[in-house]
Amino acid sequence: MTASRRPRPSGPGRQGPAAPRRQTLGAHVTGQLLRLCETAGLDEAEGADHARTLIAALGPVADRPLDLPAPDRSFLSDDHTPVEFSLSFEGSAPPTLRVLLEPGCGADDLAQNGRIGLQVVRAMGRNWGFDTERLDELADLFLPDDPQGAFALWCALELRAGGTPKVKVYLNPAANGAERSAATVREALHRLGHRRAFDALPPGDRHLFFALDLGAWETPRVKVYLAHHGLTAGEAAGLSRAPGELDPALVRDFFRTTTGRVTGGAGDDARELRPFQSCHAFTETASGRPSGFTLYVPVREHAAHDREALDRALTVLDGLGTDPTPLLRSLPAVTSRRLEDGVGLIAYLGLAHQTGRPPRVTAYLSSEAYEVRPPRATALRQAVPVP
Repeated sequence: MTASRRPRPSGPGRQGPAAPRRQTLGAHVTGQLLRLCETAGLDEAEGADHARTLIAALGPVADRPLDLPAPDRSFLSDDHTPVEFSLSFEGSAPPTLRVLLEPGCGADDLAQNGRIGLQVVRAMGRNWGFDTERLDELADLFLPDDPQGAFALWCALELRAGGTPKVKVYLNPAANGAERSAATVREALHRLGHRRAFDALPPGDRHLFFALDLGAWETPRVKVYLAHHGLTAGEAAGLSRAPGELDPALVRDFFRTTTGRVTGGAGDDARELRPFQSCHAFTETASGRPSGFTLYVPVREHAAHDREALDRALTVLDGLGTDPTPLLRSLPAVTSRRLEDGVGLIAYLGLAHQTGRPPRVTAYLSSEAYEVRPPRATALRQAVPVP
């Protein structure tokens, strides 16, 4: 009689097949970052350092399995991934890689989100040798006990070869209520010594962001972002208040190229689209005038799919005589999907002017950790007036 076979133990001494390891948010975004670092010319060791910084800044949500829903409805990206990448092109220089993140993502509420974000930025200051005095001076304005609005604090890292990242902090003007946004921005500028800056801003539909450069910047900036619905190419060309030779024709061409060269009226659905944005950078306090201007076009709202968005970006780069190779390499570094299968991988295209520097183009790339927006049969072009 054959003895019966006892089941093998599944404890520490002998285990069955291991369950596949669940990918985490941190693994997903750091994989993208490492590949983008290679695209931007950063070496492997530098990329690894930047990846560790990103994991530390994200905190506990970095370990969250990617097959779970997003930690919260982060305003930072369409699918609520708390990370966005960008490549900035200026002349013939290699592109500058940046990563925008929400350190407090996954917090219990917006107030805690802001407190965590402030703690992370202060820790960066201690580690990298810069002070956060200017940010601390504004904490009561932008990080109140009961904040309102869509976000509390974002942090952007400009990743450099052979050095620590440059740090930018983005704050919400609507933290004390949308109706007080303008007053909040005015007071913040005044506290930082830019007492005449608010009156230099062009008209806009609302104040979106208030931003500060912290750390190793040659000329630290204070920046104000405005939203513009139903903008025309001519209106876009008239938004800059910065001195210097910013050719209005360059802005009009950028607008028309990135929106698809569409003619027609604004249409009733213009406010259903993400707005155009303008950014006004202040570096000196005497004149009250901004030294920099950027126009941002939400190209994903005006393209049927990402292949179309890429073609428009390549046209812009070609017009400025800029090598498009890093941008072409960056897309497969972020995703393996076909560009025709979604829209939003290229979220924004920006055209920047800074006094004394050539025009700069920035492409903003979505992580798409949680969702890919399906392509449109046709872009919503009737909402983009051009004259």
